[in-house]
Amino acid sequence: MLEIITTKYHGATNFRGSRISATGDGVRVSIPYPHEFTGEAVHAAAARALAAKLGFHGVTLKGYSTQKGYTFFIA
Repeated sequence: MLEIITTKYHGATNFRGSRISATGDGVRVSIPYPHEFTGEAVHAAAARALAAKLGFHGVTLKGYSTQKGYTFFIA
């Protein structure tokens, strides 16, 4: 069961734009950086994408920042 989702920012390269990755339960998704959001909402978008991929639709996520990104829990 999905308990923790960690997210991380990846800067742009010569080949790919900025993106946010989310990892949990051994599964990883990467989304293009959502410029319409700021701060925690950017990382929450990636966490929601991973939760949806794992079948957790419409869940509430509670998160906090870490040195490398954010960590989210299903509330």
